[in-house]
Amino acid sequence: MAGEGLERCAPEPGSFAVDTRDGRVGRVMGSVGPYVQLRAPGGGAKWECPPESVRPAPLGEVLRARVREVNREGRLP
Repeated sequence: MAGEGLERCAPEPGSFAVDTRDGRVGRVMGSVGPYVQLRAPGGGAKWECPPESVRPAPLGEVLRARVREVNREGRLP
């Protein structure tokens, strides 16, 4: 079967990943138990995602996410 024997790598905290269940992009905050914790760019509530449903975010998504974070930081007092 294709992909057999390949080990999944946990995303590094601080990197951006896509939750393939719904397409949301989030910054990897870490992991709790078997789940990867993600947070929306610019803040918000964390959500948990099974590791098999996480993939690295494409460069374009990472750039958009960083722009959202920088814009949010600019609005803070």
